[in-house]
Amino acid sequence: MMNYKEIYLWGREVLEKASVPEFELDARLLLEHICHTNRNTLLVHGDRVVTSQEENEYRDAIALRCSRIPLQHITGVQEFMGLEFMVNRHVLCPRQDTECLVEEVMRYLHDGDRILDMCTGSGCILLSLLHYSNYCSGVGVDISKEALKVACENAKKIATMKRPNPWKEDAVKFLQSDLFMEVKEEEFDIIVSNPPYIASDVIPTLMEEVRLHEPMSALDGMEDGLFFYRKIVEESQKYMIKDGMLFFEIGHDQGKAVSELMEKAGFSEVTVVKDFAGLDRVVYGRLLYKK
Repeated sequence: MMNYKEIYLWGREVLEKASVPEFELDARLLLEHICHTNRNTLLVHGDRVVTSQEENEYRDAIALRCSRIPLQHITGVQEFMGLEFMVNRHVLCPRQDTECLVEEVMRYLHDGDRILDMCTGSGCILLSLLHYSNYCSGVGVDISKEALKVACENAKKIATMKRPNPWKEDAVKFLQSDLFMEVKEEEFDIIVSNPPYIASDVIPTLMEEVRLHEPMSALDGMEDGLFFYRKIVEESQKYMIKDGMLFFEIGHDQGKAVSELMEKAGFSEVTVVKDFAGLDRVVYGRLLYKK
């Protein structure tokens, strides 16, 4: 039998030879997932003997990662905003960049606000906002029935977590809809969206983990990457209160274009926010006058 450090070094070497990005980190995270350990185990308890079952599971997981299956699809989970979300091939894996969007919305979120999350995917944006707010409620919308199954499972898990003010029974619901098509004409205080925004001709250049294993419907923003921004900006006003706010995650080169779409549609105080890397990541604006 191998000990903990030995099996980790083996996994690291195999991933490195397969040219897997962040091979050291992935080797450690996969081992921690299978052995139910943490990063201190490698430092302090490297001589811990792994069981035959753990070793076999780890070898299988390493083989999957070598074939470019995303780490999160192997473990089935991804941390986002300090919470753990279930993920699979039907949803985009939550990314740290998107935390900038959630944090920006939270700056303007008031107790009791109604939130609409368009293109909700795993539900990570809406559920994070509800978890860290008081008495808010929301609707998550997605065209994918399979994605909504994941979002519903995440909602069940997040709803059981302790918080100062527990969710009301009807705090969150999910709706299958092609954008606003099935959304009732109720008014929301905030609409937030991380829509598909990658231009179609860029998709073949994406890393294999994204291009081959994440849902294309959540990536493809059509010819120029702006298709869904146009649609959401155009239709959102019917579903917002006066003085409501619209928030988008954007690609690093889309700040100017999305800002102009919002300003042309009548949104005021349109602002572009940069992410941790200094790249444009969020655009938001306020609807002062309803048409």
